[in-house]
Amino acid sequence: MAGKITALKRQVKRKDRVSVFIEGEYAFSLMESAAAVLSPGQYLSDEEIDRLQQADLYQKAYHQALRYLGIRARSQAEMEQYLTGKDYPPAVVAATLARLQREGYLNDADFAGAWVDSRGRLKPKGKRALQYELKQKGIANELIESALAGLDEENLAWAAVESRLSRWKNLDDDRLKQKVWGFLARRGFDYEIARLTYEKVRAVLSNQDD
Repeated sequence: MAGKITALKRQVKRKDRVSVFIEGEYAFSLMESAAAVLSPGQYLSDEEIDRLQQADLYQKAYHQALRYLGIRARSQAEMEQYLTGKDYPPAVVAATLARLQREGYLNDADFAGAWVDSRGRLKPKGKRALQYELKQKGIANELIESALAGLDEENLAWAAVESRLSRWKNLDDDRLKQKVWGFLARRGFDYEIARLTYEKVRAVLSNQDD
């Protein structure tokens, strides 16, 4: 719809967008930053309108991605799935991902390291569980291995069970073993870590009884 711009009006519900009116009729909307180069009386050809709308789509995807990142950090696969789910064309998704990577907002190595660190502080889990979670986030195997290198599963397992000792202090050995091993298995710890942790729990609870 080529023609002369007759009005530029900031939208009421979306104040970051501006409605563009051509020849007295609503034509399309742009982000405020893109609309800043326009002015009433300016003539727009069909080609110019197409370029403006295409550029606006890229900007819209970028800002929507930033809002998504504002909730928590994301892996590249998560972000790709999110933008695709918002019906952005593949070219827009690819360009947005590339820009986010260039600007440091998307980095799967950093994401994996931060995920492992957060789990260790808030909800300790074993390597098996962490590997599964990171694979679900689309993290490459070599980055997962790097993030898990040096992980002290014995300390993590103890951190996971320590707050539960008061609940288990009156259990007999068989029931205690069942509780400790079952809990750690669900947290992704292997047999040997579960065995060592059970022995430590048993010793600590025995000392409390003395």
